[in-house]
Amino acid sequence: MNKITFPLLTIARHRLGTDGEGITSLAAGAGCPLHCKWCINKRLLHETPAENVSPEELLDRVKTDHLYFCATGGGITFGGGEALLHADFIRAFREICPPEWKITAETSLFVPRSYVAEVTDAVDLFVVDCKDMNGKIYRKYTGEGVLVMADNLRFLLERVGPERVIVRVPLIPEYNTAEDQLKSAEKLTKMGVTRLDLFEYVIK
Repeated sequence: MNKITFPLLTIARHRLGTDGEGITSLAAGAGCPLHCKWCINKRLLHETPAENVSPEELLDRVKTDHLYFCATGGGITFGGGEALLHADFIRAFREICPPEWKITAETSLFVPRSYVAEVTDAVDLFVVDCKDMNGKIYRKYTGEGVLVMADNLRFLLERVGPERVIVRVPLIPEYNTAEDQLKSAEKLTKMGVTRLDLFEYVIK
């Protein structure tokens, strides 16, 4: 039986208001199925060697902030990269970390349905980066089709409820417009999304 590990790129501590609720530590992992044109982690994902850690090893590195997590309703956020590529690790980590910690997953939902199903009872909050609900825009920006993400989002909303899902809808320079962004928000609301985060990518 293979040991479950996480391809850890970095741990960012004491994050507030950017990666989930309360004070969080972001565990960024390698690997992503999309090829987003403005990916801020592109170089990190493809050029930085990851360190494979076990659930116990990650817990040992982040437990120093236990009091912060408990006092603020925070915990560990899995990102990267695509967090749900490591669904088995997230589930294993949930089983050993303090129950007071909140587990957040930042995800594009562009993964097999089984990966999403595996963590629905292990993740407290899903932060979904949907890019755009227009299929042409989504493909132009990510290199992939929109249906996998959209179908997984419907499944997730049905399985965990809209209160545990935040959907981020970016305004992407050169790829969509403010009107496209609002159309995406409207489609998502009709799907049952109640927590939307509309923002603009800042390209430097």
